[in-house]
Amino acid sequence: MLKFISQKQYLFKPDKIFLQHLKRILGFNPRNIKLYQLACIHKSSSYEIFKDLQINNERLEFLGDAILDALIAERLFQKFQDKDVGFLTQMRSKIVNRENLNNIAIKMGISNILVTKVSGDNHKSIYGDALEALIGALYLDKGFKKARKVVLERIIHPHINLNKLQDTEVDFKSRIIEWGQKHKKDVNFTNFEEIDEKSNTAYFISHLIIADDLIGKGSGSSKKEAEQNAARQGLESLNI
Repeated sequence: MLKFISQKQYLFKPDKIFLQHLKRILGFNPRNIKLYQLACIHKSSSYEIFKDLQINNERLEFLGDAILDALIAERLFQKFQDKDVGFLTQMRSKIVNRENLNNIAIKMGISNILVTKVSGDNHKSIYGDALEALIGALYLDKGFKKARKVVLERIIHPHINLNKLQDTEVDFKSRIIEWGQKHKKDVNFTNFEEIDEKSNTAYFISHLIIADDLIGKGSGSSKKEAEQNAARQGLESLNI
């Protein structure tokens, strides 16, 4: 597919601003620029740029997600040598949860180079997804060793405090369900799928219902994300 894209020249010529932002994010000048351009194209913009070709960063995101998981697992394995698998799994989940990755991506400046037609309000993971796509592009362009170096030096060390993260709560849904069981309250989530008319992209809205009362609302690019956001708002409303 990438060879086909290159031959047909469907990827636009990168401008100086894009290259400057990319170097600032990665710390070096990439070799295969087209890979990184592709990593910065959200699916909502693929049709606009490529017309009849539905090309976007989803495949690179899939690859980058697996690589990031492996590198984080390696780092946690090395740092917490006295911890069990349950602890390591929970810590990895805290690092790669969509909100955390999204915030890191914004701090790194990925929002400046992402081509998208959707709003980050309803699609809260688009920048984190692009970060994973960039990691996938980096792996294909420079290999695993370079990807490890960049992830450690540009993502983990400057943006993730592993010691502080141990005390961070991320599973708000489980917490609100446990509260409901303890206080004998029915806790339910109702989910709705909406379409962003501008981009024709789906997103989800979740309502947290406790004892027939609407306690929290949340939105996200997946039902899981929307429910977590609704649960977090519910915990805040109940002062739990």
